Amino acid sequence: MKTRVYVTLKGGVLDPQGKAIHHALGSLGFSGVNDVRAGKLIELDHDDGVSDADIEAMCKKLLANTVIENFRIERA
Repeated sequence: MKTRVYVTLKGGVLDPQGKAIHHALGSLGFSGVNDVRAGKLIELDHDDGVSDADIEAMCKKLLANTVIENFRIERA
């Protein structure tokens, strides 16, 4: 079974990587982009017996820094 975990910075948290991407897009001639927020995608390939609660615990303990990041879980 596959599960995707999307991790993004919470609103109000500075995103230097997003700012660098935004600046680079402007330098490359792309206009109309008002802001960029960068995140990460983590794909888990796991046994069917791994519960939603287990995956949420993985996110809270390792995959996301819940002080500054949000996460969203999608079962494929």
